[in-house]
Amino acid sequence: MGAVMGTFSSLQTKQRRPSKDKLEDELEMTVVCHRPEGLEQLEAQTNFTKRELQILYRGFKNECPSGVVNEDTFKQIYAQFFPHGDASMYAHYLFHAFDTTQTGSVKFEDFVTALSILLRGSVHEKLRWTFNLYDINKDGYINKEEMVDIVQAIYDMMGKYTYPVLKEDTPRQHVDIFFQKMDKNRDGVVTLDEFLESCQEDDNIIKSLQLFQNVM
Repeated sequence: MGAVMGTFSSLQTKQRRPSKDKLEDELEMTVVCHRPEGLEQLEAQTNFTKRELQILYRGFKNECPSGVVNEDTFKQIYAQFFPHGDASMYAHYLFHAFDTTQTGSVKFEDFVTALSILLRGSVHEKLRWTFNLYDINKDGYINKEEMVDIVQAIYDMMGKYTYPVLKEDTPRQHVDIFFQKMDKNRDGVVTLDEFLESCQEDDNIIKSLQLFQNVM
């Protein structure tokens, strides 16, 4: 989550304070591929104020003038936060978690909806979003290989020496511990209910996930 919060902060500081209704004026004057929903609707759907949405939109449009961001651009932006590792694979998984409609592009609505959950959502909402991230093939289950792929991507992104606490365990060893606790009926997959139950009843899992929240 640290990188997402970094993005949020950078979007705030890059932009001048908008005048009243300036955003709406710009939307009318600028030719873009996609125009976002009305601010009132987004305000009702997220945990952001209209003012915050204006700032976020101006930053988003500054980085993505077309009104949408594709995967390559997303990777380039995300890599800036992890110069000591290879963030490309994790950014790939994160992009597809943001791209809820699987269109190959992330609209402003997708961006702020996910950001709202990650920054200001309840524990339950954050865990549901995290489950979706780990469910790479979107079949409603997390299997061990999917979890290994995500954890390996996190290791690659953080770099060998960034997190000493992770150095001693390989990604698969780390996943084996997680998976054994989560797969309660031993059927080889973790359901959303198993994921939520495991995370909320075991402090060690929560602490481990909080470690990974730094990169969401």
